[in-house]
Amino acid sequence: MWPLYVVAGCRRQLLSGGAPTYTAFPSCSIPARTFAAAAAIKTRKRGKKEDKEPEVKKEPRVIDDKDRHKPFGKTAWAPVDDVYILRYYPRTVYSVADAVDLLKSYQVLDFTAHNQPVYVDLKLDMKLEKKKKVDPFVSTVHLPHPFKTEMNKVVVFTEDVNQANVAKEGGASFVGGAELIQPILDDEIVADFYVSVPEMLAKLTPLKNKLRKKFPKSNRGSVGINVPKMLELFKTGHEYAVESECYVRTQIATLDLPKEHILANLQTILMDVCSHRPANMGPFVKRAIITSHTSEALWFNSDDLLPKLAEE
Repeated sequence: MWPLYVVAGCRRQLLSGGAPTYTAFPSCSIPARTFAAAAAIKTRKRGKKEDKEPEVKKEPRVIDDKDRHKPFGKTAWAPVDDVYILRYYPRTVYSVADAVDLLKSYQVLDFTAHNQPVYVDLKLDMKLEKKKKVDPFVSTVHLPHPFKTEMNKVVVFTEDVNQANVAKEGGASFVGGAELIQPILDDEIVADFYVSVPEMLAKLTPLKNKLRKKFPKSNRGSVGINVPKMLELFKTGHEYAVESECYVRTQIATLDLPKEHILANLQTILMDVCSHRPANMGPFVKRAIITSHTSEALWFNSDDLLPKLAEE
């Protein structure tokens, strides 16, 4: 290995000899402005983000299929063959009368029970202004054509002798005061509805966990001083509730009832459901389905049974 001083001497000889000399380029150091420029770019970007206008939410694209030769994303408006794939065609929405006729025809073709229950499934628009929602509710209505053969069992809580006599004459199954609490806890007394006068509510606290949704409440009409009126409502009334925040699923009739009776019961349910939404908030029912115990579900137009708003 050559010593370092020999290499250094050869280098001096090479530069000082006959070999052509080259002027060295002036040494240029990288200025510190590079970092300053990068900082300026970041500051400029940050300023752009701060000055950027707020993003405007794009409204969902609404496609009008009225004047199209076929619905968007589907094969055609209606299938030509008897056997077809459902997802390639838009879902058929029937009128209420046609839907009930189809349910009755399915029962005959399938040889199923003629008195099977008929159900309705409603999806509600619970949204209000300023991110508020309609609270889920429970309601009891009188159907114009009841389908139950037996009356509901009603328990009346009162300690007034006169009110107790009126309740017994009105057809209450059980009438009494605090002495009914323990039999109810022991499942010796079971009823469909429990009504009470306001003076008894403080004494009925031990029954809250037992009765839960059936516990008497004023907003459900099961607390009041008019005992005959409450008995008249709950003895023959039909109760339904909003489930899963926006769905109403309830029986409305049996399939052996005449078509007009089924439509009348359905209209009563729809009118009562829509009464729980403010009048100025628009339509309440987003989707309506009717079905029997053994048939397929049929989508129907609920507007056929609702009153038309008067045009200005």
